[in-house]
Amino acid sequence: MMDQTYFDADEESFLLRRLKDCPEIFAAISASTPTELSSQRKLRETFDDELVRAALAVHEARQRAANLLPDADRLWLTRVGLEQSTAWEVATHKAKRFSPSAHVFDLCCGIGVDTAAIAEHAQVTAIDTAAAMCLRTEWNAALWNRLEHIRTQCADVTSLNWSDKIVHVDPDRRSGRDRPTKRLELYQPSLEWMQQLTRTAAGGGIKVSPASNFLQKFPGCEIELISLKGECREATVWFGSLAGEHAFRATALPMGESISADPLSAWTNVVPATAEYIFDPDPAIVRSGLLDVMAEQYSMQRLDAEEEYLTGAECVTSGFVTAFRIEAVLSGNVKDLRQHLRTAPSTHYEVKCRRIPTNADTVRRQLPTGTAAPRVIFFARISGRATIVVAHRV
Repeated sequence: MMDQTYFDADEESFLLRRLKDCPEIFAAISASTPTELSSQRKLRETFDDELVRAALAVHEARQRAANLLPDADRLWLTRVGLEQSTAWEVATHKAKRFSPSAHVFDLCCGIGVDTAAIAEHAQVTAIDTAAAMCLRTEWNAALWNRLEHIRTQCADVTSLNWSDKIVHVDPDRRSGRDRPTKRLELYQPSLEWMQQLTRTAAGGGIKVSPASNFLQKFPGCEIELISLKGECREATVWFGSLAGEHAFRATALPMGESISADPLSAWTNVVPATAEYIFDPDPAIVRSGLLDVMAEQYSMQRLDAEEEYLTGAECVTSGFVTAFRIEAVLSGNVKDLRQHLRTAPSTHYEVKCRRIPTNADTVRRQLPTGTAAPRVIFFARISGRATIVVAHRV
């Protein structure tokens, strides 16, 4: 249960409790037409303005969470809390690293996704400066049947001593801004506090943006880049007893494939021409710097020293790459591409590029359409030359 510190004076928590005790307002919202929700007149005839505003904010956040979180239509959410929360599949993956014998402190818990995931494996104390967020964590954990392993506490995590503790941290990446920042120096708690935590706590993980400037910021730690369905969703800084052997790890979900290594332990050759297949790598393997390690394991080669696309003679089944069978390799001139497609134009074209700036819509408008199977068009450098590769998804 929640530590009552600061609770009685928290107006947001009081409003949340009013909402929970008034399920009829959510029933009324669900029964309203879009026009009625836009005007809110009918709702305000029955409920006071403050309650209507708060209920509509929760309703909107629940709609956004559909297909993202279990029991989304009943969760206690905020828009920002949802946007900053960990994807459910990512949270359950990370939680497996925590020992069942540990007591884990989930710092800056927000709406409690990581808290609930870790509670599947260990006892958790979830801490946030906002009492209302602690309340949301409790209520969401109850919906996910994890509450018996969780207690919450309203406190400033930077004022507490974490020596010899096992922790998980989800720092604020907005800190008053409209958009999340990529600069760790602007996170709250501060970068200096996070760095100190990696040296004093017994072990743990810190969630940072995969696009952030994490390189060389956490010496002696393991940084895991985690992708979900082809999108790099998180970088987790593992430290202390929870850190792995190597500095970097890449994990592709939902398959769960994972590679851990030193990025400089492998170097993939650049080939002057493509083989039978071209491979588009997962962003986690690219961002982790482990592209060459993965390519070496699967006998792939680079198309160019500055290009992430790979090629190989065998079709590889891996969560780290998407395979395409090559139909043709052409010059970088779209006229040559149109000429090649003229005899059997496709119903649809998917355009891919990494290092060669390309407007996919403009390219598609220039290509003939017909009844042939969809094709994938790559704009890539091969041994320094701009090239177009025509391929089919395997």
